[in-house]
This record gives sequence, C-alpha cells and structure tokens, in this order.
Amino acid sequence: MVGRTPALLAATLLDSTLLALALNVSLALRPAGAEPPIRLAQAPHDMVPETPMPKSAEARMQMRFPHPVRVGALIGLPVLDDDDSTLGHVRQVVRDPQGKIKLIVGYSKWWGLGGRPVAVPLEVVVLLGRQIDAVDMKPAEFAAAPTWVAGADQPIAPDETIRIGLGRR
Repeated sequence: MVGRTPALLAATLLDSTLLALALNVSLALRPAGAEPPIRLAQAPHDMVPETPMPKSAEARMQMRFPHPVRVGALIGLPVLDDDDSTLGHVRQVVRDPQGKIKLIVGYSKWWGLGGRPVAVPLEVVVLLGRQIDAVDMKPAEFAAAPTWVAGADQPIAPDETIRIGLGRR
C-alpha cells in the first residue's frame, strides 16, 4: 500500500473494528426471540392497491402504457398464457366494423402448432419482448372461442402502426 502511513492504516482498522463492535452490541441488546426489523422494498402481498384495477379491458389496456408497434412485427409472434405455454402464433391483425383491433391467432392445445384461427381482442394481450402474453384471456377462453372467419373484418397492412400494451414479468 504505497502512500499510506502505518498510523492511517491503524485508524482505518480501528474504525472498522468499532463499527463491527457497535453492530454486535445492537444485536445483543435485542429482546430474546425478537425478529430483526425487516425493511421491504415492495408492498406487502395483502395490501389493497390505492388505484383499483378497472373492470373494462379497454381501461386496463390504457394502464399498460400502450406503445406503437408495426403490425408486420406482430405477425408470427407466439402468444403465451400465464404459465408461458404457447397457445398459438399471430397469423394476422384485423379491424372489425366497430373499429376494434383483433389478433388472429392459430390456437392449438399442442404447443400452439397449426390450430384453428381465433380472434383475440388487442385489449387482452400485452407485448412481452418478442412474444405476446394473454393477460386477460385464459386458455379455457381460447378453447371456447369460436373459429374466426374473415366476414366483415378488414386486414390491417403490415406497415401500419397500432398501439399495444407493454408487459413485464
């Protein structure tokens, strides 16, 4: 240790020793059987949120910070459930006559391979990196959903931009 005097090293060692001694004394003075104080960096699990979750899917989507994304970037992405099982892959994105955007997902119980087309409202999914997470649509709802047929729904061009909520784990 170049440039350090023995007196400085002794003072540093003394400071460290006194700090450790003070910590040990504070632990020894704690009542028997008492738990050490715990400082949580998150809210307790039983705490009710100050802002309740909205009932409608549209309002929940607005709380998920919708970001712009090109429709073409969504085509082919896997759609996952809460257990990270693949439910299907996005085949196309359409707009219904009421103006609602839907993802057409090839739903299959077997790892999302092949499957029948199911219309999934944009409000019930979030973008999670290079995959889509169905946060408000359970696998049973995918299974019960009717098979999608084009009808009056209009495909959205791959270069068009839409807004989709963001998710995280």
